[in-house]
Amino acid sequence: MKKLFAILSFVAISGAVLAQAPAAENKNKGEFKFEKEIHDFGTIVEGEMATYEFTFTNTGKEPLIISNVAASCGCTTPSWTREPVKPGEKGSIKAVYNSANRPGPFTKQVTITSNGATPTKVLTIKGVVDRQPSGVPENKNSSASPVTKP
Repeated sequence: MKKLFAILSFVAISGAVLAQAPAAENKNKGEFKFEKEIHDFGTIVEGEMATYEFTFTNTGKEPLIISNVAASCGCTTPSWTREPVKPGEKGSIKAVYNSANRPGPFTKQVTITSNGATPTKVLTIKGVVDRQPSGVPENKNSSASPVTKP
């Protein structure tokens, strides 16, 4: 009976130690700390290219490497810091929303894939597109004037 208890205790302790190993491993990885993860443009005029740059600091112990950034639709174009972001340094993710022919409210996600402790991170942009005032010709190309709102 004592042997059985000793074996069960050993198995339980080993399982607890192994379960904690990935958590300890993640503590050493890079980590995003964004100034904010959701940006509301408020109301913009149809045809504007609404742009916001999310900035972050790597609060981890290893460099952060962003392998991909993908938008939830073709109306949003992301760009990002391509070099590894060392611990304590800053990087950014820029999201550009093309509001041409898209009146009404919008909410779009930008998904980041990295080597960080949290390997997938989602940022959000949102707002409302006011229909182009009547009598003003619509901008039919995607090179509408850029608008950056804080």
